[in-house]
Amino acid sequence: MLPIADHPLVLFAVAFALLWAAAFAGAFALRGRGELEDAARADYDIILAATLTLLGLVVGFTFSMATTRYDLRKNLEEAEANAIGTEYVRAELLPAAAAARVRSLLRDYTAARVEYYTTRDSGRLPEIDARTARIQNELWAAVRDPARESPTPLMALAVAGMNDVLNSQGYTQAAWWNRIPTAAWWMMALIAACCNAMVGFRAQGRKKHGALLLILPLVLSIAFMLIADIDSPRGGVIRDVPRNLNALADSLKAP
Repeated sequence: MLPIADHPLVLFAVAFALLWAAAFAGAFALRGRGELEDAARADYDIILAATLTLLGLVVGFTFSMATTRYDLRKNLEEAEANAIGTEYVRAELLPAAAAARVRSLLRDYTAARVEYYTTRDSGRLPEIDARTARIQNELWAAVRDPARESPTPLMALAVAGMNDVLNSQGYTQAAWWNRIPTAAWWMMALIAACCNAMVGFRAQGRKKHGALLLILPLVLSIAFMLIADIDSPRGGVIRDVPRNLNALADSLKAP
């Protein structure tokens, strides 16, 4: 995962500056080669079109990777809320004292999960993770001990529900770690820089080509920013809002 991808606006500024520089490098650093002949210009245009097509495919595939991961995070958040809500109901199968304990812990656990989703301060994540792990241990102990004392099918149902609660958090964590690889970002950036340099070289000698050389870097920088925004769970504008967990937390509030 590229660290700058967690800051889409910064990525936009850096990408625009670098791609603009690549375009002007193609236009001015290579001006000594002179104008292309007609036959060479036709071949060059074919290569440029093919390179731009490849860039479009790479950007499209990367955008698809980001949206797929975004949808997966949303689906797992819904599954996590359903697992917690189901176990809250199944707590009735436990003895009264254990049921009250499990329900109290599930309310705290839901609040911790909501905080995990909504915090933007990565420095607080270790604290939230430690709190989540502590509550998970207490939840497991709260259903394990009654199940050992009375190993009935109803107890097994409550234990299975708690297992789903714990597993859903692990699936969510894995999805949040599954980001667009750094190598994919560098490959896309390299192809984009080559395309801008080639466009700049093709535009050399033309009047008012300076403004035209801004268009491709600007469009690509916006695309990179959008991809990074969707791929980053905590950075940018497009965020993973835990709507299901928020609704569950409201419904679990003690009267």
